[in-house]
Amino acid sequence: MQIPRIGFLIVSTPTAIADRLEAFRQGLRELGYVEGKNVIIEQRWAAGQIERMPELATELMRLKVDMILSAGPQATRVAKQTTSTTPIIMGFDNDPVGNGFVASLARPGGNITGLSTLAPEISGKQLELLSELIPQLSRVAVLGSSTQPGTAQTFKELELAAKNLTIKLQFLDVVQTKDMETAFGAAATRRADAVMVLNSPVFNSPRTQITGLAAKSHLPAFYWATEFVEAGGLMTYSVNFADLFRRAATYVDKILKGRKPADLPVEQPKKFDFIINLKAAKQIGLTIPPSMLAKADKVIR
Repeated sequence: MQIPRIGFLIVSTPTAIADRLEAFRQGLRELGYVEGKNVIIEQRWAAGQIERMPELATELMRLKVDMILSAGPQATRVAKQTTSTTPIIMGFDNDPVGNGFVASLARPGGNITGLSTLAPEISGKQLELLSELIPQLSRVAVLGSSTQPGTAQTFKELELAAKNLTIKLQFLDVVQTKDMETAFGAAATRRADAVMVLNSPVFNSPRTQITGLAAKSHLPAFYWATEFVEAGGLMTYSVNFADLFRRAATYVDKILKGRKPADLPVEQPKKFDFIINLKAAKQIGLTIPPSMLAKADKVIR
């Protein structure tokens, strides 16, 4: 009997998403799958070179994988363009319906299903936490990539929250890694009180470079994922991505047992993390209020 093969399509590198990859493997083990014995994972990664993605997806199809696990929206988009029949499991996506991946969360309807980070209230919560940290907060520079599916939607949600908090937002488009330094320079020049870094593969590999630029600019920075805070960033309130990838294994199990992606509802996040890095705060001379530290799920000292 042929061992099932899962293609894992990654825009960045396996190292950049090591926690998520391990969580997925853990999820498989919990369901009785042993890598190399009754399941094979074929990893293909672009190391941030997005133009290589179609070739990598085609390579997975040539290997006759039983399904593709996409590590994010750009990987899902490429996988969707490559196959309309092989099941695709989204490790996460910020707006699966808006991005055209599924017809609805309850009934995806095609060959794609998986996990969503769709939590519109999260943007409001992030801005609230920033204004709690900086009581005089009036201008926030938002770093994102216009090429990333879902960025426009996230910015819209942030604008709604900013209106209620009377905060001015300024969107800075970072399409390539080399644009990061310019973006931080622009944020400082335009007197931003803080920076928010949105989800984009452009930011994933050079995490220490980004956190370093924030420290150098003396700007409090809020990041979209926990890995940035672990790499020296100041703060995050985000979906627990490891939990999503662990849950992705349940889709593998169901599909291998004959279920169709079209009938498997897209699931939403259940766990969130609020993490503060006191070393990063000290670097920019910022004092974190004790009330905030008490709320944090984790404090890096």
